[in-house]
Amino acid sequence: MPKIKFLPHKKLLPKGGSFFGKKGESILDVALRNKINIEHACEKSCSCSTCHCIIKNGFSTLSNIKEKEEDVLDKAWGLTETSRLSCQAKLGNCDIEVEIPLYNTNYI
Repeated sequence: MPKIKFLPHKKLLPKGGSFFGKKGESILDVALRNKINIEHACEKSCSCSTCHCIIKNGFSTLSNIKEKEEDVLDKAWGLTETSRLSCQAKLGNCDIEVEIPLYNTNYI
């Protein structure tokens, strides 16, 4: 089972945390199951960018990014080359490290 290490986030997870997920499970589903309330205004339908996260390690082990996700990510605050929507990024076999940005489009 791959492990997700969430880096500390001032409001959602001040001390950070590590949690196990299943291959094929989204980063958002693992977070929500472990009481990390990442905003997801579109209810996981890939039409907002509020669940934007930055993959610090293990980016290439996630599911391939699709064109729709790329289009929605363009609206994300603080976009990086390793940004993903946590509702769309599915775990592979390897551990990853995730940063949840302090702000999203609903907070700007």
